[in-house]
Amino acid sequence: MSNKIIKNSLILIIGNLLFRVGGYINRLVVSRLLGPEGYGLYGLTLPFQGIFQILSAGGLPPAIAKYVAEYNAKDEKQLTRQVIITATKFMILMAILLSIILLFSSDFIANVIFHKPAVVWPLRAVSIITPFSVVVGAMRGAFQGFYKNEYTVYNRLAEQISTIVFAIVFIFAGLYAMGAVLGTAFGFIVSAITAVFLYKRYINPLFEDATPLKLSFDEEVKLLWMLIKFAIPVAVTALSEMAIYDIGTLVIGTLMLSKDVGFYNAADPISRIPLIISLSISTVLLPAASEAYALNDHSLLQEYVVDCLRYSILTVLPLCVLISIFSLPIMIILFGSVYAPSSGVLSILVIGMSFYTIYMICSSILQGINNPRIPMYILLVGTLINLISNYYFVKEYGILGAGIGTTITTAILMAIIVAIVIRKTSIRIPWNNILRILIANIILAIICLLIPKSIMGCIVGFVMGGVIYLISILRLRIMTKRDLNFFMSFLNRMPFINKYEEKIVKYIENNNLIYKIE
Repeated sequence: MSNKIIKNSLILIIGNLLFRVGGYINRLVVSRLLGPEGYGLYGLTLPFQGIFQILSAGGLPPAIAKYVAEYNAKDEKQLTRQVIITATKFMILMAILLSIILLFSSDFIANVIFHKPAVVWPLRAVSIITPFSVVVGAMRGAFQGFYKNEYTVYNRLAEQISTIVFAIVFIFAGLYAMGAVLGTAFGFIVSAITAVFLYKRYINPLFEDATPLKLSFDEEVKLLWMLIKFAIPVAVTALSEMAIYDIGTLVIGTLMLSKDVGFYNAADPISRIPLIISLSISTVLLPAASEAYALNDHSLLQEYVVDCLRYSILTVLPLCVLISIFSLPIMIILFGSVYAPSSGVLSILVIGMSFYTIYMICSSILQGINNPRIPMYILLVGTLINLISNYYFVKEYGILGAGIGTTITTAILMAIIVAIVIRKTSIRIPWNNILRILIANIILAIICLLIPKSIMGCIVGFVMGGVIYLISILRLRIMTKRDLNFFMSFLNRMPFINKYEEKIVKYIENNNLIYKIE
């Protein structure tokens, strides 16, 4: 069973990475084709895409995964299939209703809230996305429940490729921002067709010997209510998490011009790059923390939590420092010189995302020790703080204010959840070691600030910064013996490094470069 969990965790990580990389490529292509103003109009639709997809699905895909896995393990195939059917029917119904609402409210949103008539048709195009997205969500929930996450990866690959291709085609056809949204819509259409095909081909045969259940209306409503009770906290958490990301876009869209939204939305996806690391760590940490908690093994829980927090800070913080300092050449390289005004908000926003990575790790810890509602409550409070701070700072400082407001919010969220994790788990945080990591990053920042902020300077800074950071880690004695064994186990697989493994270990140990966590 442990091998199955590890394998599927890795597959999920690959799928999430694929989803994020594909999303970045799509944004890079669309931003260059549309320019700041058109990209701003497209960016204003992104929060509504997320909101209506979450509301339509209602958190049911994870519920499908949970109960499919549970009933399938009990060999209750009839009930397993019924869970998928009932949840899918409800999601499609909700998606159609919400699509109709968005279709008829898009004029009000565009003209009264945003004061931007040009965003009416892109918003109407979003209504096409929702029904197909819930079908995709239902099928992926089934794949996860049957531990067939490789099908999710295939499905996401089809979605990302088709989204990019159709967006390019529609934009070149002259549909402007609406073309970018239609690209997403057709990407989900392809994704839905692919997901249903994979389900029919590989999952449906598992039910061949199961007679379909004939539930009365009341019985099916009772089954649906069981699923919804599990799904509500998931949906609320997803909406709150999305609000942390997207409130800045909505506030800028209300108070400023379309091109300002475009500048902010160019910086936003780059600032989230560090989240890929924390997402990977938190995906693996959740079952590990749950296992340690179930075994009542405090020392093992201490090891998991401390290592994950340290590895997250150790890897995410230098990446955030480098992106923040070299934000101008990064924006020019990726989006073109026309998006240079995005560099300031990127410098601030990426620091906020470094705080949010710690929040994500701690959230997984609390979920693993059977406290799933605490992160939800914290995010709800964070949403209110983010709305107030973004509104105030955007009015004062423009798009920079959105970065400031979001960064303040994520810093507050991080402080609250770290305090709760320490209290709930009774773990001892190695503050001395974390302080040394912070010092190493300060050294990195000081050196990089001296390097010219040009494209060549950015390349030199990332290379030189990596070397300086590695030297700082060794000289400040940040690595533990466990860290050394962990990293050497990976380096040992590289033919050009494994022959030097023994010399590297001896050098580190002989020069007293190991930190001992008490």
